[in-house]
Formats: sequence, C-alpha cells, structure tokens
Amino acid sequence: MYETIKGDERMITIQHLNEVFQIINGEHADPHRILGMHEVEEKGKHFLVVRAFIPGARSITVVDAATRKKKYPMKRIHEDGFFEVVIAERAEWFRYRLECSDEVGNSWHMYDPYSFSPTVTEYDRYLFGAGTHYRIYEKLGAHLMTFEGARGVAFAVWAPNAKSVSVIGSFNGWNTRRHPMRLLGTSGIWELFIPGLAALDQYKFHIVQSTGHQVDKCDPYAFYAQLRPETASVIFPIRRYQWKDRKWMTARKKKDVYASAMNIYEVHLGSWMRVPEEGNRFLTYTELAEKLVPYVKEMGFSHIELLPVEEHPFDGSWGYQVTGYYAPTSRYGTPAMFKAFIDACHSHGIGVILDWVPAHFPKDAFGLGRFDGTALYEHQDPRRGEHLQWGTYIFNYGRKEVSNFLLANALFWLEEYHIDGLRVDAVASMLYLDFGKNDGEWAPNAYGGRENLEAVEFLKHMNSVISKQVPGAMMIAEESTAWEGVTRPVEENGLGFTMKWNMGWMNDFLSYIKKDPIYRKYHHNHLTFGMAYHYSEHFVLVLSHDEVVHEKSAMIGKMPGDLWQKYANLRLSYGFMYAHPGKKLLFMGGEFAQFHEWNEAQSLDWHLLQYQDHQQMQRYMKALNHLYLSESAFWEMDDNPEGFTWIECDDAASSVVSFIRRSQEKELYVICNFTPEVYPDFRVGVPEAGRYQEIFNSDAPQFGGSGVQNQKPVCSEKMPWNRYENSIRIQVPPLGMTILEKVINQPRNKQQKQKRKTGETSR
Repeated sequence: MYETIKGDERMITIQHLNEVFQIINGEHADPHRILGMHEVEEKGKHFLVVRAFIPGARSITVVDAATRKKKYPMKRIHEDGFFEVVIAERAEWFRYRLECSDEVGNSWHMYDPYSFSPTVTEYDRYLFGAGTHYRIYEKLGAHLMTFEGARGVAFAVWAPNAKSVSVIGSFNGWNTRRHPMRLLGTSGIWELFIPGLAALDQYKFHIVQSTGHQVDKCDPYAFYAQLRPETASVIFPIRRYQWKDRKWMTARKKKDVYASAMNIYEVHLGSWMRVPEEGNRFLTYTELAEKLVPYVKEMGFSHIELLPVEEHPFDGSWGYQVTGYYAPTSRYGTPAMFKAFIDACHSHGIGVILDWVPAHFPKDAFGLGRFDGTALYEHQDPRRGEHLQWGTYIFNYGRKEVSNFLLANALFWLEEYHIDGLRVDAVASMLYLDFGKNDGEWAPNAYGGRENLEAVEFLKHMNSVISKQVPGAMMIAEESTAWEGVTRPVEENGLGFTMKWNMGWMNDFLSYIKKDPIYRKYHHNHLTFGMAYHYSEHFVLVLSHDEVVHEKSAMIGKMPGDLWQKYANLRLSYGFMYAHPGKKLLFMGGEFAQFHEWNEAQSLDWHLLQYQDHQQMQRYMKALNHLYLSESAFWEMDDNPEGFTWIECDDAASSVVSFIRRSQEKELYVICNFTPEVYPDFRVGVPEAGRYQEIFNSDAPQFGGSGVQNQKPVCSEKMPWNRYENSIRIQVPPLGMTILEKVINQPRNKQQKQKRKTGETSR
C-alpha cells in the first residue's frame, strides 16, 4: 500500500517511511533496499520506482542511459535531499543516469550507486569467513573497475558489528550521509560501488559503531594513503605498473636459497640518505633507485632488507606500528614508484626483503583498533589483546577473517610487489602468551600453557600456503627464543619458516667482542658456542638496527681499545661473521664505521667518508662482500655439517680460532686472532700436505691494518697439529683474520699452455 505525503502525487510505501529517515540520518544497514530502482506491483499492475538521496541537490532527473531521451523528473520527498519518481509506463528495470543540480546552479550527471549489484560475491564471502580467501585484497578495500557498464570504484569493508557504514571522501565533501553502504548478509562485509570516481581520490569509512559512537576509519585494505599527519586512504590502481623483471622472477622460483649467497644490507629508507639543501627531505623511491641500488651493488651486497615501508603514522616507530598494511608509505612516493624501486633492485641482481609486522598494531583512532566498536582485529580481553610494553593491540589469530587479512597481506607483498622475502617481526611475541608480561597480565591457553596456539596455527598455515603459491619466496623469522622447529617444514610439525635470525649468536658475539682482549680468554665459549646449535635451524647471522640504538652504541663504538684497535676489532668482527656458517645481515652505516647511533630522523653520516679511516673501512667491507660472493665455500654448504670443520676452537689462552669452510669444489682456511698480539710463527693443522696461499687479510694496509700478511705461499710440514698429520706456519695479524686456500698445482701441459698464452717461453 502507498500513502500520499502532504496531499500530492509523491508516494512512498508505508513500510519504508521509517527506513527513509534512517537513510536521511545515515543509519541504514541496507540502503539499496530503499534507494535505486525497484520494480513494484500494486493491484496487479507492475511499474518502477526510483529513489535517490543526494544531500544538497535541488533537482534530480532520471535519464534512460540507452536512449538519453527518456527523462523522468524526480520529486523531493524530504528537504534534506531525498527524491523519488514513479515511472508508471515502465515495468522492467533499465540502466539509467541521474542529472542533478544544486541551489547555486552547479549541475552534474552520474550513474546511481544504488543501481548496481554487489561486487563481492557469496563465494567471496564464504571463503573470507573460512579464512581461505588468499586474494581478499582484490575484493575488500577500494578498486577502480568497470562494473556493469560503468567506470568507478568498488568499496568493501569488514565491520560486522557496526550499525551502519558509509564512504566519505574528497568526492562527496566528506558527507557522512551521501554514500551509505549495504551489509551483505551475515558476512559482516559492507559494500558499495560508486561510479565516476578516479585515482587519487581520498576516502575513509564512516562507521556508526555498535556503541553508537561515530568514527572515521582508514581502509584496512587501502593500497595508498595520505602523507602523515593526514590519515585518509587514497584510491590507487596498483596493477597498471608494467614489470620488467620476468627473468628475475622466473629464476627466483628455481633458486635454492640455502645453497646461495646472502649478505643483506638492512636499510631504513627515510634515513639512509636525505636532501639537506631541501629542508632535509626524504629521498623518493625514484631517487633511492638511482642512488641506493647502485651503491648496494657496488658494495657487493646480495639483498636489501627494508625496515617496514607499510604505512605508519609515527616516524619514531621506524615503521613497526602499521596502520596501512597494504599501502607502501607515501613518505617516499606512490605505489608505482615503489614497484619501480623493486624493479631496479632486480635489474641490478639485488633481492628485496621486507620487514612485516603481523604481531601487533597501534591504537590510533583511525586504524584497526576497536574498528566497529568491538575488539574486531584484536582480543577483547586485554590479557590476550594488548602488548602493555609497546602500547599496542595483539591480533586475534583465532578469528578466521583476521588470519585471512594477515595471510593475504603476506601474499600481497610477495606477489603484487615482487618482494623476495618477508622478515617477520616479533615472532616470539606471537608464540608466547606471556611475552613481556608479568603474572596476572596474561591468560593461559585452553590447556593451561603459555603457548599461543592460534598464532602457531596461523604461522603454519601462512608458511604452508606461501611455500606452495610463491615458490622461491623466503619467510624469515625474527624469533629470539629456543622454540623448536622454527625453520622445520610444517609437514614435520615445524613452523615452516625459511630461515631464522640467530639472536643467540648476535648476543654472544657482541658480548664477547666488547670485552677488552685481555679478558676474552675467559669468555671463549661465547665465540664458539654458536656452532653447537647451528644445524638445528637455518640461520641468518645479524648485526641489525636494534643493536645500534637506545644507547647501545654504533658498531665501531662497541669495540674496545684505542682508535686503531677499534677499527681492527670491527674488521675482525665482520670477517668472523662472514666466514662463520649462516647467511649475513649488516645494518646501514656499519659498513663505513659510523660513530653516531642510528637516528631515524637524519641521514647517515656520509660526510665521514672524507676521512681515511672511514674510507678504508668501507673499502674493507666492499672487498669482504665481494670475496664472500665469489667464494662458494662461504655459503654453498651453510646448513650441511660437511661445510664446516673446526681446526682449533679451544685455544682460549691465545684467543685464536681456526676453521675450514667448504663447498663441493673448494676448501678455505680461516684463522681469527682476537688479541692485539702478533703471532709471527703460528702453527695451524691442515688436512692435506701441500702449499697454502693467503687470499684475504683484514690487516692489509689498504684496509687500515698494520700489514702483517703472508705474502708468499707456505709449504706444509709433516708435523701433526690440531689432530691433522700436516701443519703450516703462518703470520697471524693482531686483531685480524687471515684466509688461506690450498694451491692447486696445474698439470705440466696445462702450465705450458698458460705460458704460451701469456707470451712466456720455456727454457
């Protein structure tokens, strides 16, 4: 039945009257049921009704989009902008446009957002509810597309406990009533397709929460965001970029990362280098591609690891408190510029690892926290849902939609941005319910234990999916405890990570190297203990950003002794790390011995390279990196016990260690002296008789050393030493490392051919 309002021909169904006011007040959960075109039957007659709510509109006309000739003026039902027209002569739905004008004479035309079908299908909703929609970022968020004949943006957001949700943005004057969304069944997903929007339009979701409180939230799935301190999401077509790294991506699928070189340069993009003459501004992704990438290539690093570039509001968090999980930060440019940066890395043969933060998120009002008025992404119980020491919320991994959000995000960076690996931050805080908490501040699991069983299941699920869907991609855990099986395959009841940061080695080694050499003999086990458990996991040895902040001192500052000894100790430290089994990571600035602690608000101290000491340190790291890359003995058998043998690990009195590194084809002999004493006649056992020559020495003069080197090959003697039948005598430099290899004698005919090539004649 219909009733006439104010005695004229304007009609509205009685059952819809309350809903009209809900539309006007921005409180309706299914505006498509009222707005748009509807087929109506009255006394056996079928006809159409079109309704529109456009605040500020003076007049609206429905225009047949096919003919553009048939027009149906709408009547204003409510002064706030609710319009309706009954089209009695038509009974079947047709595509139409709205011609609008406002009180000051502006006019525009558009497709009606409320005339479109849902862009999120029932199957999408089913998969999301099951936690297995691995491309959910293609459905939730904001997507430029042509849909049912119109070009526009499909918006969708998960907010199951909200009373209503609307899209606000630069395109509608941030009007909270202009574009209400519809709730799709019981999925908790709100959806709306808005025609006519364009890339770089800004938007948020206005949510009337379950409590009635109203809040504007940025899009959890946004691909781009405003530069802080602004917080709006930005529409961006991320798939328009044309990649140029097909050869790299094809090779990545086949690469054995365990038998490959990996010496990582850890970088914070905002402070690697700045532009002081332009207000100390950041470099853009484009400028970083032009400066950072060639530098990393020249220095001989195989990978760049980026501190989080996901959008974050506070510079001082270094990116570890994320509000835009799907958006590279706008501090340095657009998503397309970031893709071009990664492309540049790959074109130079440099892999890219991205810090990823699935352990916690900040409490900023515009972010994920209490998203729809309830603890949606986090736990309601603060004992499970909050990190008190960090002031952040903990993800609720047991909720399927939340684990889906994170798993899809990991895939997103690996596939959409061609990231080669994710370094997963704070895994220990995910695994343990009592991490960083006192008694009474945490709640045990269902079995009374401290393990976060939901987080364990999430990590296993994620790593299992990634290993199958993105072959060759690395998942690297920052896990600081003795949790068993972090890098064991999921099928063998492990967590399924590719590698794990070796925090134990880092802590032991830094504790050792900071000591005055006279005391090191009492702590010799700190130097050697890492090999006792090395083969329990696949490890990355790290000297990371965390070790050069918060008054821990820069790497050079940790070294004892006078200035010469500091540099010698630092060269020795890096040399020992590079020769030790395990992949490598060094934080930026350490390669040229920056003295200041790292500060995210300023550039590295590049001016130090005008001084010889820093030049020599940089030269040393360049040489060490290139030696590492060229010698497969340092990495081919990192995780094979046959790739490493101690020659002598118990000589605490001399504070000297020696060991062999092997590949399938070669052996290298490493001797490290952790005292300032010169050992001019040091005997080292060798497994075979022959001649041995030095190929690298950290004490070389070009590196700033004292020049205690073995210039000529040395012949072995038939004297048992270090459990071997043969031994050699060499000079061991002070606070230095020397590396030797066995001289392979060429057959006589091969020697003669070589002489003829070089123009030599034989007698």
